[in-house]
Amino acid sequence: MILASNKAALDYRGIHPNLDLALEHITPEFLSSLGEDRVELRGEEVYCTRFTYETVPEEDAFFEAHRLYLDIHLMLSGAERVEIASPAGLAQFDHQGDFYAYRGEGRHSLVLAPGDFLVVFPDDAHKIKMRVDGPEVVSKAVFKVKINECEGA
Repeated sequence: MILASNKAALDYRGIHPNLDLALEHITPEFLSSLGEDRVELRGEEVYCTRFTYETVPEEDAFFEAHRLYLDIHLMLSGAERVEIASPAGLAQFDHQGDFYAYRGEGRHSLVLAPGDFLVVFPDDAHKIKMRVDGPEVVSKAVFKVKINECEGA
């Protein structure tokens, strides 16, 4: 997991070429240009989607994780609470493609607000969309970055 300021995005280059490409797009110009459609930076390897939704109570949220992709979450407006845990300590209840859903207890908790980004790696199950103080409509960009070639990686 990486939690950092958008301004520090380029400091994290060198981990993986696909991640480098996504980090280079954490700019005010790129983020403000996002519309409703997915933006492909390198086809299925690196893409970004903007989401708008209302935050939910903790009991309505669940953990998700991926094995092929890492995610970069960036709040564009509003704030949400996020919990992180290892998938090994959670109970899996759903699996579709590279999406694994889990229930259980979080290990780390944070608030994601505009100006910060969160990178969650395949071993970082993340419970997102949770209310901070009450329901709030938020807008968020999520980069999907392929870093593994097979699910067992």
